[in-house]
Amino acid sequence: MAFSDEFDGSSLDVNIWKDYIWYETSNPTKNYVVENGALKIWPQRDGSGNFFNRTIDTDGRYYQTYGYFEIEAKLPVGKGTWPAFWLFNHIGARRPEIDIMEAYAGGAAPWGVTGSDGAKHPTMYAATIWQDASVQAGFKKLATPDLSAAFHKYALKWEANKQTYYFDGVEFYTVNVTMPDPMFIMLDLWYGSASGTPDDTTPQGKANSYEVNYVRAWKAN
Repeated sequence: MAFSDEFDGSSLDVNIWKDYIWYETSNPTKNYVVENGALKIWPQRDGSGNFFNRTIDTDGRYYQTYGYFEIEAKLPVGKGTWPAFWLFNHIGARRPEIDIMEAYAGGAAPWGVTGSDGAKHPTMYAATIWQDASVQAGFKKLATPDLSAAFHKYALKWEANKQTYYFDGVEFYTVNVTMPDPMFIMLDLWYGSASGTPDDTTPQGKANSYEVNYVRAWKAN
């Protein structure tokens, strides 16, 4: 194992993580916490009344090339929610990107379905590979149970010429692709894309968190 955060402390470890993506500044509105062994990021309007993106990443702190990467997480509900787990590097204009998990609860079925609470629940996610900012090298959707109802494991085995994706330890996608750049780890709760625009039906607050029990990475053999 080369990297591990079990979120057993009482705050985000700033030696490992930043709470904003490199081209933005940290939004001061509180919408994340480390408590009870988990990182929680939730939908929240800021002082301007808008929902805002929150990114937790290891940019400038931890990078890795190849290996096995895994989180255990429970996803939020609501129109517009777009939680993700990915590897990335902003190297010039190339921007290699490996999206291990992206979910769009507000998207048309089977991306999401309306639950008994009236909110949109995520029932599918996707893995996406970008060799650079303009070349998509792979895309695969996986229909799932309600990903907000329980914790699930999302993982990638990244090899020199192949990537293999896993859901709860079961392989669901393999693609032959070469991506040799080191990348940092990203966890985020953004809004939009296939999930639509959040609105008053999107539950705010900690009870509706993108909740991550751990992030782990192993080096390749």
